[in-house]
Amino acid sequence: MRLSAMGDVAMTVPVLRAFVKQYPSVQVTVISRPFFKPFFDGIPNVSFFAFDEKERHKGFLGLLRLFQDVRALHVDAFADLHNVLRSQIIRNLFLVTGKKVAAVDKGRAGKKELTRADNKVLQQLPTMFERHAEVFKTLGYPIDLSLELEFPQKTVLSAEITDLIGENYQKLIGIAPFAQYDSKVYPLDLMKEVIAKLSENKEHTILLFGGGKKEIEILDSLATPFKNVINVAGKIKFQQELKLISNLDVMLSMDSGNAHIAAMLGVKVVTLWGATHPFAGFSPFNQPIENALVSDREKYPMLPTSVYGNKKVEGYDEVMRTILPESVVFRIQSLL
Repeated sequence: MRLSAMGDVAMTVPVLRAFVKQYPSVQVTVISRPFFKPFFDGIPNVSFFAFDEKERHKGFLGLLRLFQDVRALHVDAFADLHNVLRSQIIRNLFLVTGKKVAAVDKGRAGKKELTRADNKVLQQLPTMFERHAEVFKTLGYPIDLSLELEFPQKTVLSAEITDLIGENYQKLIGIAPFAQYDSKVYPLDLMKEVIAKLSENKEHTILLFGGGKKEIEILDSLATPFKNVINVAGKIKFQQELKLISNLDVMLSMDSGNAHIAAMLGVKVVTLWGATHPFAGFSPFNQPIENALVSDREKYPMLPTSVYGNKKVEGYDEVMRTILPESVVFRIQSLL
């Protein structure tokens, strides 16, 4: 069970791919929001159970119905990959009925040490993938995440998508320049420089990803000056967007859900980090640390100041300006 947010749900996918490969006789049911179902399509032995937050599974009585619905599947064990009140209730109901249960340890103490201003402990914490794997180990299914995974094949693009991006591209570069919090968003003027430099190579087709009216307007303004830069936000459905992302040669993303979506599809990902840091365990799956470009801690020694980017620190609004556009472009080009 993992209900939200998008990036966190996406981070369960590589772990489940490893699980079903190493335990092919085990059937897995994923409980999550209906919107996330495409994440799990095509994974062997994985079925999807939609959490109906607005009607059937709403409120406490709805959670009791959810428990009965899932119990009817005759599950032997319950893996709580969310560990919030909703999932805790379901987990405890399974526990009292004699089922094996386990929950993810979010490692709050280590994250607090990493992000505090004084006596900071700057060290790599277990990744969320490792934390998820630990849940399955507790249930009796240790997972080796170092084994090579079989990522989905690049999807054949539909006519609707090729009409949007063209058919003569050599390299597809995705850029997702937004995140939930401003402290994780690369300054727009610097992102313009990155896009301008990448667009100089006419073999590159650069696709901009985002959502929402305001973001789409900004992406349109970024794409307009360049023939080989295309804003795809709002022009295709989410399932089509996943197919398009699977065809990327590289994705440039903030510390955000788009990084994890690309990584779960086996795409190379370059991430930019402001108030947050990959040491907190949220770096996208199977990406070398060199692909994570972090802000300058010599100039801003209190970094990282937040696990999720929702904490503001005076004087730290401009930390991402220490990540030079030239460094971003160089890292992307090195992966192409």
